[in-house]
Amino acid sequence: MALQNIGAGNRDDAFYRYKMPRMVTKIEGRGNGIKTNVVNMVDIAKALARPAAYITKYFGCELGAQSKFDEKTGVSLVNGAHDAQKLSALLEAFIKRYVQCYGCGNPETDVAISKTQTIALHCTACGFVSDVDMRDKLTAFVLKNPPEARRSSANKDKKEMRRAEKERLREGEAADEGQKKLRKETRRRAPHVASKKHGSSEDENGDDEEVQWQTDTSLEAARQRIHEQLTAATAEMVKLSIAGEPPKRIQKQQPPEATKKSKESNGHSPAEAAASEAHKALTAEMKAELDKKGATPRRLAAALAAAKAGPQPAMDALFEAACGGAGRGMARELAKRAAFLGAVAHDAASQLRLLRAMEAFCGRAGADASKEVALAAKALYDADVVEEGCIVCWYEAGLAGAGRASPVWKNLKPFIDWLQSAESESESNE
Repeated sequence: MALQNIGAGNRDDAFYRYKMPRMVTKIEGRGNGIKTNVVNMVDIAKALARPAAYITKYFGCELGAQSKFDEKTGVSLVNGAHDAQKLSALLEAFIKRYVQCYGCGNPETDVAISKTQTIALHCTACGFVSDVDMRDKLTAFVLKNPPEARRSSANKDKKEMRRAEKERLREGEAADEGQKKLRKETRRRAPHVASKKHGSSEDENGDDEEVQWQTDTSLEAARQRIHEQLTAATAEMVKLSIAGEPPKRIQKQQPPEATKKSKESNGHSPAEAAASEAHKALTAEMKAELDKKGATPRRLAAALAAAKAGPQPAMDALFEAACGGAGRGMARELAKRAAFLGAVAHDAASQLRLLRAMEAFCGRAGADASKEVALAAKALYDADVVEEGCIVCWYEAGLAGAGRASPVWKNLKPFIDWLQSAESESESNE
């Protein structure tokens, strides 16, 4: 099936990702009963995310002819003989009025009908709301036949199943906390036991909180602990006393050049200091853009694209600005600015950059941010900012990379397990 770009303005863009099939028409009948059948109307409507009845009715309104779309058979008929070129021009006009966003031009819009019986297009790419001209003839048909929700019922059931699973996990955690409190209260009231004999009944129950651990103080054990805890350079500076004397520290004279290098390694290099200052300046710029009066997701996306630091450093600065620079409460701040983040994370590559920015921010902010990384990822997932596949891909790459020891992956693992278990349950139910 031949494909073409959606929108006449994107006709020559070879890398445009929004495609639709070329229109195929067929003339049927003769005389007064001649009709034009749009053979692939269902495929065109699916690519535009609009009901096929809307497009068929629009052709009839513009041509002044009767039109009909059969929902059961998927046949689209317009009275009269009309060539494919003429109908394609009308289809472009329909796309411009009822599909493309009036702000960014992308076809990722949803038709919404307000309480005052007006029609608007909500863009999921930039967040812009386009008001449709109500003087158009098709608007009356749209008001009488409102569109169905864009999301399928299967996806809604999947979300509901995951929410129910989350509630079950929360109730289980609450029950575990109650059991822990009960055990602590029982131990507090019971007499204190100083030591336990090997093989006692409490050891069989697995309660080892009152076991008194002993440390091996032999010379060989001390040597082994030193080599485990100290580096190869510092282990040579410590000498154990075999005769029971206190340990002595042997300091080696280092040449001036080695001393100078060690001092430089303890601080930041000029390049790192310059990069840190550039990051702070870019973060302040993104914070000002977010807090600006009348700020919109479209303007933020334009400011991010115009940043000279590169896609990933710019995303790092935007993420830190969206979080307010603090690790605690990160998930709450991200949920507030989900529309802005969704405008800049419009594809898989930008979503991965956003997740890497969260990883880098947790490394800078410390333990408070690392503890909330699962909640932050859940907030971005619930707001449809990042997809499930991007989250899992980012997590697996982090475990396989050089920073696999980061606490981010340990705190994120329960959320990843929940995602994968919910996915497998939904697939088995289907």
